Amino acid sequence: MTDLRAYAAPRRMLGRWTAWLILCAASLLSACSTSKPPSPAEAQGQAQTVPAATLASWNDGPSRRAITDFVQAVTQPGSPDFVPAEERIAVFDNDGTLWSEQPMYFQLMFALDQVRTMAPSHPEWKTKPAFQAVLRNDSAALAKLTTRDLLQIVGATQTGMDSDQYTSQVRQWLATARHPRFHVPYNTMTYAPMRELLDYLRAHGFKTYIVSGGEVEFMRVWAQQAYGIPPEQVIGSSFAAKFEMHDGKPRLMRLPKLGFYDDGPGKPVAIQHAIGRRPIFAFGNSDGDLQMLQWTSAGAGRRFAGLVHHTDAQREWAYDRDSKIGRLDKALDEAQRQGWTIVDMEKEWSRVYAF
Repeated sequence: MTDLRAYAAPRRMLGRWTAWLILCAASLLSACSTSKPPSPAEAQGQAQTVPAATLASWNDGPSRRAITDFVQAVTQPGSPDFVPAEERIAVFDNDGTLWSEQPMYFQLMFALDQVRTMAPSHPEWKTKPAFQAVLRNDSAALAKLTTRDLLQIVGATQTGMDSDQYTSQVRQWLATARHPRFHVPYNTMTYAPMRELLDYLRAHGFKTYIVSGGEVEFMRVWAQQAYGIPPEQVIGSSFAAKFEMHDGKPRLMRLPKLGFYDDGPGKPVAIQHAIGRRPIFAFGNSDGDLQMLQWTSAGAGRRFAGLVHHTDAQREWAYDRDSKIGRLDKALDEAQRQGWTIVDMEKEWSRVYAF
């Protein structure tokens, strides 16, 4: 079992990380709607691509016009707002911005599934209440899990192995796990309009990055296939790692210690460390993205800041200020004050998913 003393992160960082986990676990009490499973062909979301450099799934509305007007202004030679290609940096949150995040963050779904997968090799878990709650799928007990319980689950399932082993586990999970509402692989739950937006920006000389509170190695496994964003352009939270030799071969071990939490004010810090340029374009969906949008907007010249507002209860989910997952409250107020682009998912997207 993981020694929790190894989680030697600064108190504020660790508190924010564990608060994220608690909110995720609490959301297990939310009922998942039942929908007709798509056909096997429809479930292959990665194979369904959209034409490059178009915004086909965006209805003609204020958000689409704001995007195209901005891109034209900063890429047109001779424009007073022209930005050289090397400075066209666009950053995107992931959970709730590029793919869904309900009924809980998908990485936590992975951790819970891993408990079930790994349980035969860990008979000691049968005596641990936190693991019993997962194995029995006891929603009431899961909702009562403490910070210590959740740290044990994440630490036991996602650390204590080398990076190659972890990558293999994530890939296997993506190949077999299905979303409880839509019954499709989790990495097909990406938003078609946002995938189109990524293509559109890259076609106009932008370099696109993910800047997420999710764990970086989890996202790097599938981000290039899902979004066309290579691993080196994925920025996220991270566990500490250690280089060691094992049987004469080098490996990187994932340690049960939080290295960096990339959320809220951590996002501008991570952007500066990893990219070294202030973005001119940023998209998020929650209060965790507020500081990234503020940092982007505060730069010189023309800037774009956008929020995906989840308003579509039928095709996706409707939530904002009171949500336990992806709360959009302070950032929504700031967006209205600053005139940022707020995308009304129900009205402005002709489709949500490729399937």
